[in-house]
Amino acid sequence: METYTTDEALALMGFGKFQALVLVYAGMGWVAESMELMLLSFVGPLVRKEWKISPQNESLLSSVVFAGMLIGACAWGFVSDKYGRRTGLLYSTLFTSGVGFLSAFSPNYLCLLALRFLVGVGVGGGHVFSSWFLEFVPAHNRGTWMVLFSVFWTIGTVLEASLAWVVISALNWRWLLVLTALPCFLLIPFFRITPESPRYLCAQNRISDATLVLERIAAANKSALPPGVLTYHLESKVDHKDFTSETEYLLPVKEKECMVENVMSSKSGGGINALRRLLSRKLLRLTLLLWFVFYANSFVYYGLVLLTSQLSDANRSCSSGLTYVEQHNDANLYKDTFVTSLAEIPGLVISAVLVEWFGRKASMWFMLFTCCAFLGPLALQQNELLTTVFLFGARAFAMGSFTVLCLYAPEVYPTSVRSTGVGIATAMGRIGGVVCPLVAVSMLRSCHQMEAILFFELVLFLAGIACFLLPIETKGREME
Repeated sequence: METYTTDEALALMGFGKFQALVLVYAGMGWVAESMELMLLSFVGPLVRKEWKISPQNESLLSSVVFAGMLIGACAWGFVSDKYGRRTGLLYSTLFTSGVGFLSAFSPNYLCLLALRFLVGVGVGGGHVFSSWFLEFVPAHNRGTWMVLFSVFWTIGTVLEASLAWVVISALNWRWLLVLTALPCFLLIPFFRITPESPRYLCAQNRISDATLVLERIAAANKSALPPGVLTYHLESKVDHKDFTSETEYLLPVKEKECMVENVMSSKSGGGINALRRLLSRKLLRLTLLLWFVFYANSFVYYGLVLLTSQLSDANRSCSSGLTYVEQHNDANLYKDTFVTSLAEIPGLVISAVLVEWFGRKASMWFMLFTCCAFLGPLALQQNELLTTVFLFGARAFAMGSFTVLCLYAPEVYPTSVRSTGVGIATAMGRIGGVVCPLVAVSMLRSCHQMEAILFFELVLFLAGIACFLLPIETKGREME
């Protein structure tokens, strides 16, 4: 009897109308996440001014969001691996939109702090959107489509900077919180027509359901499925002792039908079995390196977002030998943030070129080292124009590296632990988000600009080395 796999079916049908609709829906999820995170660079100074809170409490307002994302990334990854990608998408979206809207009505600082923490928990599910989307994309052009998917993140950052520029000058920060929650609400009415991932359905032994989804794709794309019946990688039946290296273990195994016993064992083990597998001898090196690379990318990217709103003020204040005094012009702040947000567009173009020519690993370490080069001159005080130029370059390559990383992680993990693996790695990245306000804000306001930038440089350099040491290249490789 002839058989075919999900990868073979997707490769034959190609990227068409069906995947385009999945792209738009998942992309809106990333727009929502990027807007919630860009919001941090605007709300903190305004809340500090209105409620007279300390600079430390202002930094804490950003850190608690990332602390929530750390928890949310693990939780939503587990939910989507155990109960389905659609379930993870729905509940993370409902949760984020609800608490994001409520945070606009916070009566005091502590209430706002608690609600923004919960927003972080909801936004922590953003990685489920990217994993879900990639599971519908053919292997041969997955890198290009992931880069195009990341354009939605940039749309969110530019939209939030534009929104802040208009809303805060005319209204106040509470209205900005309300409007920032809107993209999440827009996702909810369309949830009923979103498909479950055929890879997930196969992993749960729901072969007939997976076949129905593939038939929907074929009908929408006006193409045909391969002849025969659908089969699936039998991941958990592979004897790990038969493999001598981590690279061999990660390569696609022989196609076999998914057995009921595999599903029952995966359901009974839950998150503990998934974590045990991620930390097994075969995956340990990959997992630990990915955790650090996610930490470094988050630290640098979100640090650059915060540096945009802090560095010029620190230059003006500290050059006179005084401690930091807030003296920024709101219009200049929004302009600088808008301009540096636009830097993500050339960053995406560069990553689109590099990722298919040179592969995932080389693209990441090259862009991390280049970001390091752009950031280096800022260890010394520069004029406002040069500061913006260097931040523009650093932001472009940081975005490019982060984009390729978000492609690489779902590609390298098997389906049964993909969302959990990416979720935990993303959670490790959120630790970088928690720490970066302490460096980007607190150290600058203490006039320790050189030390802050050198810390960024060290993190970038070590991340570049870690990317070089990753055990496998996933360019053109099928997703297990």
